[in-house]
Amino acid sequence: LVEYAVPWLVDHPDEVTITEVETDGEDTVLELTVHPDDVGKIIGRQGRIIRALRVLAKAAGQLEGRSVAVEVVD
Repeated sequence: LVEYAVPWLVDHPDEVTITEVETDGEDTVLELTVHPDDVGKIIGRQGRIIRALRVLAKAAGQLEGRSVAVEVVD
């Protein structure tokens, strides 16, 4: 879901990288790397965009019985 949504939100969709990192147990962290000019677009005003992406990822993960978090990496 995140792989689909993020390229539509940025100016440089070819530079979007999503890395899935498994933590202890069933926890998963999606590390999102974007072009430096697009970091503000991913975060959004007062963090609204990244918060919405986290909610979507968490809901999608719960369907599979996993805990999913989204982090923006520089």
